[in-house]
Amino acid sequence: MKILTLLGLFSACFLANSINIENSAGQFFSSGHTNNWAVLVCTSRFWFNYRHVANTLSVYRSVKRLGIPDSHIVLMLADDMACNHRNPKPATVFSHKNMELNVYGDDVEVDYRGYEVTVENFLRVLTGRLPPSTPRSKRLLSDDRSNILIYLTGHGGNGFLKFQDSEEISNVELADAFEQMWQKRRYNELLFIIDTCQGASMYERFYSPNIMALASSQVGEDSLSHQPDLAIGVHLMDRYTFYMLEFLEDIHPASKTNMNDLFKVCPKSQCVSTPGHRTDLFLRDPGSVLITDFFGSVRKVELTMDAINLTDPIKQMEEDPVNGEEQKEVYSYADQLPVSEIIHQMSLCRFHGDISKCEMQLPPGLGAEGPP
Repeated sequence: MKILTLLGLFSACFLANSINIENSAGQFFSSGHTNNWAVLVCTSRFWFNYRHVANTLSVYRSVKRLGIPDSHIVLMLADDMACNHRNPKPATVFSHKNMELNVYGDDVEVDYRGYEVTVENFLRVLTGRLPPSTPRSKRLLSDDRSNILIYLTGHGGNGFLKFQDSEEISNVELADAFEQMWQKRRYNELLFIIDTCQGASMYERFYSPNIMALASSQVGEDSLSHQPDLAIGVHLMDRYTFYMLEFLEDIHPASKTNMNDLFKVCPKSQCVSTPGHRTDLFLRDPGSVLITDFFGSVRKVELTMDAINLTDPIKQMEEDPVNGEEQKEVYSYADQLPVSEIIHQMSLCRFHGDISKCEMQLPPGLGAEGPP
């Protein structure tokens, strides 16, 4: 009787563990995406818009920290604050007062800078309609399995966002660009975040599926700045992005924090404006969407039950003609061609004036025709 009871308990535990594993695997693959991309855009020029560049570079720093490589980030900065002659600390951009955090860093790769940041170029990046000569670093090479984060910051109004104080993009143009992306299978899921005055007006016209949108302010509200610095003479960041990045600092690649937690960032008591979000176009429940589904990067894994020896050299299997069994032949790398030695010998030959009598002493296996 005791044996049957123990077997029953063992079976129940095994079944429970199997269900947990299946649930974990289902959650891991629930998003359906295989790669992540980020398009980060600062649309403002001039020194007094320092905070907009700092906003964008701070998001850039966060997505890189969580695993999205530079090859999957399109960074557009309308002005170079790091090299501005008014900057008391050249080659730096700070996001915290007292110059605590330099978000410019040592490895920033800006893809579009200065007057390259235009409405046309932004829309071309999204839709993929770029000239054939455009390098890969300036392209959004996403597909129907890509989760894309699009972050915009600058000056805006009801239904528009200004670029360089000379042109603007409307919410209708942005909505149509996202529809083109969906029709051309350029994304799986898309997270749109905008930090600007009346930001919620920019996602009102969206109509394409699988888009989740967040904004720093409602229609009729201003998005306010934060962190004034007396040494630099300007505000360092905007309030919404500041508190969003404070939230992201606690996120790590294996974090289970979901989008509902992000919606709670920067309440009106902190932002003064009222942040908004829109999820009706998104197919999944925001509570099941991890922050790392957009701010992190997919880690490709292959599951196997076999033991793999990682210490053996590379081997090629050959069939033994005697007993029909497979035989292992070990391969190794050939010696490198001694280029420096050859150049040295040639120099001596030229110095003595008779190149024809010089003989090259090559390592075994390397003849005139090169390595085997």
